[in-house]
Amino acid sequence: MKKRITIICGLSLVARVLTIGCLQPPPQEPQPKEVIATKAAPNAIGPYSQAIKVGDMLFCSGQIPINPETGDIVRGPIEAQTRQVLDNLGAVLTEAGMDYTDVVSVSVFIADMDNFNRINQVYAEYFSERPPARCAVEVSRLPKDVEIEISLIAVKTQ
Repeated sequence: MKKRITIICGLSLVARVLTIGCLQPPPQEPQPKEVIATKAAPNAIGPYSQAIKVGDMLFCSGQIPINPETGDIVRGPIEAQTRQVLDNLGAVLTEAGMDYTDVVSVSVFIADMDNFNRINQVYAEYFSERPPARCAVEVSRLPKDVEIEISLIAVKTQ
């Protein structure tokens, strides 16, 4: 009698494992990494890409306030610098077939946290509805001694 119970339990366990295995989606093929580059945003100033796209996900490198037409750093009010950075990121998003509504995460690096509220006023113009997750960090120094750098991650969901 004990053998019969063991066999029934064993068969039941095998049936469960097979059923669970059948319900899982088949493994997906790895998606290629695509370099995204546009002349509408500044060229990379080091060994990195403006962005990398993998499937429906876009990983944008940090942008600083460089005017892509002149190559000059935008100086002056933090609002103008923030706007240039976000316009640069917008150009990269457009090149990848995305826009600000696809952004899911933003990292803001600020040389002076006293500028936080002024940066937020400009930022809110670009992310007015359903803003992405975000972190903002004051740092001691940024490339080319700029006052702001922003990177982001976007996902095309539609």
